[in-house]
Amino acid sequence: MDNMITTEQVTKKYKSFLAVDHISLHIRKGSIYGLLGPNGAGKSTTMKMLLGLTAPTEGMVAIDGKQFPADRIAILKEIGSLIEAPSFYANLTGRENLDIIRRILELPQSAVEDALELVGLSEFGDRLAKEYSLGMKQRLGLAGALLGRPPVLILDEPTNGLDPFGIHEIRNLIQSLPDLYGCTVLVSSHILTEIERMADDIGILNHGRLLFEGSLDELRQHALRSGFAADHLEDMFLSMIEKDNTSRKERNN
Repeated sequence: MDNMITTEQVTKKYKSFLAVDHISLHIRKGSIYGLLGPNGAGKSTTMKMLLGLTAPTEGMVAIDGKQFPADRIAILKEIGSLIEAPSFYANLTGRENLDIIRRILELPQSAVEDALELVGLSEFGDRLAKEYSLGMKQRLGLAGALLGRPPVLILDEPTNGLDPFGIHEIRNLIQSLPDLYGCTVLVSSHILTEIERMADDIGILNHGRLLFEGSLDELRQHALRSGFAADHLEDMFLSMIEKDNTSRKERNN
């Protein structure tokens, strides 16, 4: 399977702070890729570089065969994103909020109805955004990201603040997207059980470095070879992070 997103030795420095340290990602077309790491690991910075919101200090970013910065506009037309909590005009309906985005993107009117249908909000399109539940607001945020059915979707903590039912709803929606229209999804989340249920491949970051990249089966094999518990993603993730943190302390002493 071809890679939809590739980075080569991507690095991001803020003065003396190294936020992302020479990471090379390989995200397969039509897959769901879970990007994991503790707070401050570099997940959000990596996603911002993929969205062209911040430029790498070093390295190369390519999406669908196009590279930043030369093909920046063409790349951004292929990406839908949901970074942090979505914000809306509270006194406009869900449909009206989406129509603002549609006009900015110069998409046909039908794109709004298509996006509402994708996220299951067609019957609530004329309800004011301020009357939406948290789960419905997240769905509306996803609808905005899905306008025009972009081939790439980048989601940073898409289930933040949701109750278990809302998390289940959003997970099922994300899971359906590759089969529904061939979308490639990059998603980060602190809810590891949800990533375990939906992701085809996993990338684990710690202190800006990529500790592991591969399928869940490959992660289990890696964990077993390392002597870690391999029953659940959370166990493997915590063991890998703890080992890396211990190694860093030993090197620094």
